[in-house]
Amino acid sequence: MVVLGIDPGYAIVGYGGVEYYNNKYHVTGYGAIETTADTPFNVRLEHIYHEMFGVIDRCKPDAVAIEKLYFQNNQKTAIDVAQARGVILLAAQLKGVPISEYTPLQVKTAVTGYGKAKKEQVMEMTKRLLKLEKMPRLDDTADALAIAVCHTQANGSPLKEFLRSKGIG
Repeated sequence: MVVLGIDPGYAIVGYGGVEYYNNKYHVTGYGAIETTADTPFNVRLEHIYHEMFGVIDRCKPDAVAIEKLYFQNNQKTAIDVAQARGVILLAAQLKGVPISEYTPLQVKTAVTGYGKAKKEQVMEMTKRLLKLEKMPRLDDTADALAIAVCHTQANGSPLKEFLRSKGIG
């Protein structure tokens, strides 16, 4: 199974392709789609949409795993991220790739076994599981790889199978 993990944003969209077969991981590629603050927002969304099409074409994923939206303080930022997330989901949907969504708590739990793990702990476990010499430079890309790992851990679980049988998830 090839999973494309995505950490959504509008300035930086992190992505990471992970192949999972026989309980072994192989990173197929990773990177980021970046836009600049001086670019009109609608043009940023268009850029993200078209770039995501290219990423999906290159990665050829069996599934897309994306972080669920959450925000604590800045509502405008959350709305902008939601819009970027929407064009990412649309690209995956139009490419016919199944989409699963995970909260940060689910990602932390799947990767480290502890839902309150610190970012450094998640990154270290992701690095170990994927046998990377070092994590990608951008946190968004590293997060995307962790999201892909989360999907491989959650995909075959009894809960996931139950939710899928009910048309959820």
